[in-house]
Amino acid sequence: MLKTLLVLPLLGAALLWLLPSRSADVQRHLASLAAAGTMFCSWWLAASFDASSPDVQFFETRPWNPRLGSSLALGLDGISLAMVVLATILCFVAIVSSTTVRDTTRNGARLYFSLILVLETALLVVFAARDWSLFYVCWELTLIPLFFLIDRLGGANRHRAALNFVLYTLGGSVFMLIALLLLYDAAPEHSFAMVDMAAGSAELPVRTQVLVFLGLLIGFGVKMPIVPLHGWLPLAHVEAPSPISILLSGILLKMGAYGLIRAVWTLPAAALALQDWLAALALLSLVYGAVLAWRQTDLKAMIAYSSISHMGVVLLGIAALNPAGLNGAATQMVAHGFAAGLLFLLVGLLYERTHSRNLGDYGALRRSAPRFAVWIVFALLASVGLPGSAGFIAELHVLIGAYARWGGWLVLLSLAVLISAAYALRAIRCLSTGPERAFGTAAPGVAAFADLSRLEVAAAALLAGGSVLIGVYPPPLLRLLGASVAKLARQFAG
Repeated sequence: MLKTLLVLPLLGAALLWLLPSRSADVQRHLASLAAAGTMFCSWWLAASFDASSPDVQFFETRPWNPRLGSSLALGLDGISLAMVVLATILCFVAIVSSTTVRDTTRNGARLYFSLILVLETALLVVFAARDWSLFYVCWELTLIPLFFLIDRLGGANRHRAALNFVLYTLGGSVFMLIALLLLYDAAPEHSFAMVDMAAGSAELPVRTQVLVFLGLLIGFGVKMPIVPLHGWLPLAHVEAPSPISILLSGILLKMGAYGLIRAVWTLPAAALALQDWLAALALLSLVYGAVLAWRQTDLKAMIAYSSISHMGVVLLGIAALNPAGLNGAATQMVAHGFAAGLLFLLVGLLYERTHSRNLGDYGALRRSAPRFAVWIVFALLASVGLPGSAGFIAELHVLIGAYARWGGWLVLLSLAVLISAAYALRAIRCLSTGPERAFGTAAPGVAAFADLSRLEVAAAALLAGGSVLIGVYPPPLLRLLGASVAKLARQFAG
């Protein structure tokens, strides 16, 4: 079933090019079917997964380049399975919500949907890879569809945004590649297998392990992103089409955090030596991202900067190196994926109707578009960790884990939470309870500001439902993560 999961999006992309119809709606329906099939496959894997075992499950391997020691090794543990399920849900929502994509150029819609499906496969292989060479190749492969999706269909500064994104990520990948080659040289029999590299790293001096870890930290830190490696993120999020922003913030950032968790598992001595520095970077990202989000009037820019703050929570949980912190980090990755995905979905739908993302241009949506108002209020409150949402469970675990290690320094986390609440409540006031305004810049063909359609409500409900389900009843997710997190935390016990 794991192979089926990875092949289905590629099969959908191929069928799009074989489809004789050039209708964008027909192509969207076919892409949605492929994404839905992939999502149901991920749910089947989750239902079949033995959460009590920390071992890699559904493991498959085939030689890829035996002379280099690389293989097509795939498998899932609790952490990677959670990311796979999140990725398939967000890709499905991104495709379903792409209702404004049209064939303005030859094969425009066909190319758009096929690129998203190729991106989905690359994402899933990154989370399922058990060989660092396969991980790295698919990590880089995600850049190609994202570059064209932003560069062809983004906003006014799309060319600059796409180039910034690629250059930042490629720059970080150079450091990652050097670090992986050093680990490869230390691995028994020169193997790229993750298990072999972890075994080889234990033989390296701690100083060398620290240098290798720093290379991986730069590579993964660009993608998370960690301040000061975040320069690409605001422009890319603002200029990308809104469905692509759902993927950028919802799951692409999680690739960096997931890679960092694998780096901690591979180089535990280095992670322990740099623990306090990681926490300092996390607290800097937390406060810096929250302050900049508070200062934004562009809705997309506000969500983009808030993502930096929320990923700082993930980094702080990882840096704690204890079960509570690591559980909180993994849960926050899922929680932020749902909350940020929902926010970008709603902001994108607002922009399609009004051609404005400025907070000052909006009024009382609760009177003109009550469904919009309800969902936006929920999304903003969920993003700041309202009790009953997944973010609350995640931040509580991170707070407990980090407090056990750093105590009073966690006042900075509280400060970031307060600033997050401030910009969320300001946005709620502007969007939901402010004065009514006429939208003179309404999208062509829209006579009045239309409320959410049934399809749009269904897409929003899927993301909101995931957040509420985890927030109200977290045991299923915590059980899924528990054995893998406990295995990782045992390396730092005592």
